[in-house]
Amino acid sequence: MGTSQYLCFGGSGNESDKAMFGKILVEYSKQVDFESIMIADSALYSAKNLILIKELKWINRVPLSIKKAKYLVKTVTSKNLKGSGSKGYRYLEEKVIYGGIEQRWMVVESEERKKSDLNKIINRIEKESAQANREITKIIKQEFEQVSLVTERIEEIKKSLKYHQLIEIEAVSETNKKGQEIHTVMCKVSEDKEIVEDIKNQAGKFILATNILSETELGYSEILVAYKQQQSCERGFRFLKDPLFFADSLFVKNPERVETMMMLMGLSLLVYTIGQREIRNNLKSRKSSVKNQLNKLTARPTLRWIFQCFQGIHCLKLEGIERISNLSAERCRILGFLPEACQKYYLAA
Repeated sequence: MGTSQYLCFGGSGNESDKAMFGKILVEYSKQVDFESIMIADSALYSAKNLILIKELKWINRVPLSIKKAKYLVKTVTSKNLKGSGSKGYRYLEEKVIYGGIEQRWMVVESEERKKSDLNKIINRIEKESAQANREITKIIKQEFEQVSLVTERIEEIKKSLKYHQLIEIEAVSETNKKGQEIHTVMCKVSEDKEIVEDIKNQAGKFILATNILSETELGYSEILVAYKQQQSCERGFRFLKDPLFFADSLFVKNPERVETMMMLMGLSLLVYTIGQREIRNNLKSRKSSVKNQLNKLTARPTLRWIFQCFQGIHCLKLEGIERISNLSAERCRILGFLPEACQKYYLAA
């Protein structure tokens, strides 16, 4: 199984994540005795943090709020991209200096995410068009006492539009039956093709950066693979936040107790992850599977589901002899994929 290193570092809730992440990485680097690459999301990426962690090796997602990043995702088209080692991903490399740190950027386009983003954009365009046309229908029927009120209302609608524009705007002044001067307006809603094209071109794109400048040491396809592995950490944090973990039922105020609770939660996650990896590896090596929540076979069950499969099992002691009740044939089969210590717990070894 090898060895695992675990560092727990608590930060003040009054400090922003961006302010804390750089400090945590520097602290972590002092604890490890092997060369490693730090992988982080865009919250870490700032000029101040990059200077703070300049001695470390890192892969970081670049926030699109940065001018250079925004320009790249807008201007780089699918034609400029080349295939990566990962299916469904294409990329373009760019050498950049940001925060005084020389680095390699990787503009990535995910095919799956692009489809999802485009569907969302189309839905938003349709929703905005319907809303804008309803507003225009109302305003056309209105009579205004002053031209300035007409202009003000038109400007309000314009500000609410992201994907559309108002065209053929025409203000009409006339006198009503009471001899009062009134003002009406005529206009149409039209899709802003240029803006929509720009937004659609950004669909599915994100940027990864690293300060490892040698492609021999770290190739572009390896950057993407390493970053995607971060998803397993995210799933782990979802486990900790799950109501079944009862973390929200514990109330502590003392900072040391908060850190103790964090340490215990982290260790629990470590044990959970090792257990999940063990059963998945055994299923894979034996080319076997178990039934999931939908009663379908899977070789990658979550340990949480395995826990649920073992609910309702009891240890009975009759005349000094211990027996396990409700240990069905399927449960015994699942136990066979777990370490011997787990089998002994259920008197199955």
